[in-house]
Amino acid sequence: MEQALGPATAPASPAARRRAEAAPARTVALAQVPDDTAERMTTEIPEFDRVLGGGLVPGSLVLLGGDPGIGKSTLVLQAAARVALKGQGVAYVCGEESPRQIRLRAARLGLEGAPVTLIPEGSLDAALAAAEAAGVAAVVVDSIQAVSVEGLDTRSGGPAQLAEAGARLVSFAKGTGIATIVTGHVTKGGDIAGPRLLEHLVDAVLYFEGADNGALRVLRAVKNRFGATDEVGVFEMTGTGLRSVENPSVAFLETHDDGASGCAVTAVMEGSRPLAVEVQALAVPSFLANPRRIAAGLEVSRLHLLLAVLARRGGLQAGNLDIVASVSGGMRLRDPGADLAVLAALDSAVKDRPLERGTAYLGEVALSGAVRPVTNPGRRLAELARLGFKRCVVANGTQPVDGIELLPVANVREALTTVANRRPQPRDEGGESG
Repeated sequence: MEQALGPATAPASPAARRRAEAAPARTVALAQVPDDTAERMTTEIPEFDRVLGGGLVPGSLVLLGGDPGIGKSTLVLQAAARVALKGQGVAYVCGEESPRQIRLRAARLGLEGAPVTLIPEGSLDAALAAAEAAGVAAVVVDSIQAVSVEGLDTRSGGPAQLAEAGARLVSFAKGTGIATIVTGHVTKGGDIAGPRLLEHLVDAVLYFEGADNGALRVLRAVKNRFGATDEVGVFEMTGTGLRSVENPSVAFLETHDDGASGCAVTAVMEGSRPLAVEVQALAVPSFLANPRRIAAGLEVSRLHLLLAVLARRGGLQAGNLDIVASVSGGMRLRDPGADLAVLAALDSAVKDRPLERGTAYLGEVALSGAVRPVTNPGRRLAELARLGFKRCVVANGTQPVDGIELLPVANVREALTTVANRRPQPRDEGGESG
């Protein structure tokens, strides 16, 4: 007897079989999520707490990057010790240094009595298990390049190790509620351990920056799920560790010489804070076919752009000069509001004539030569006035602020004319003004 057969069905795909076997996930309504924001753990380091957004959040994962030797280990040891001295358990995973080396650093910092639990272990899984068993509230892993994940046949610090270590650290921090700080070296390309394998995983990414052989250090937040991004903290490296700088603008202008050519002051916004910084420029005759352009704290491409605007829109030619530009204190200018100060410094350097004392420069410069207003002008001008500046060259339309005179300009040519008219007159051999 014949039977009619139904249409043949294709075998289920592996993905479909996995979906059929998986139990439905638990769901929760957004309005029913409890608002139980935990109290932050302050480190008693004001500038560090500022960048973090008020302190460490329980269960958060913070990545601290910076050049080797910049002071990352010093900062996290100071933070760990001060949290521990407040009665909260802290574990320090010694990936790069021995416990004896960390003890010596703590003694130099005056923190050798802090009840910090050291874990001298290269295996990340074993170290995290020990930290959880100790019942600590915070863990420091120094550094992620020096620990390894078992089961991977690759060297520690490699891409596979870093990716897996990052995933396990996220699982550890979220699963236990333990605040975790991880340090990582920055390569010549500016990335943490080469490819950016960790930044998307963590809750906060902080970069430690500083000028070569300089005492000032800048801690910058480029990502923060629990606070403002682009926030900065300023530290001074001393013989007893890192010290928070309460008045960064004064520190950045400490070496400002308003009688020298090529020096201009501006105010930039770093997160929620206005900071006054000095831009310096030097111009000397070049004996090269292609004159050099050297920049420190300023992108070379930005320097080339402003020199081009200065030549085309301001009539100032520097094609036969070597140009060097830098920013005080190891700061890195990202704020376009500093453009006008860079132009003023370049103009002063090329002409070898100092700018007017007590005058600052604030404005963004367009390719057309127009000078545009900056964001938060009131806060910037108030900071300059607090520091004793009497005048500021600004874009048209900038609202006045008590304590500082505004010199509005529409474009680069007007700005250079204003600078020239207010520049100190040279003195002749008899010492009289010319």
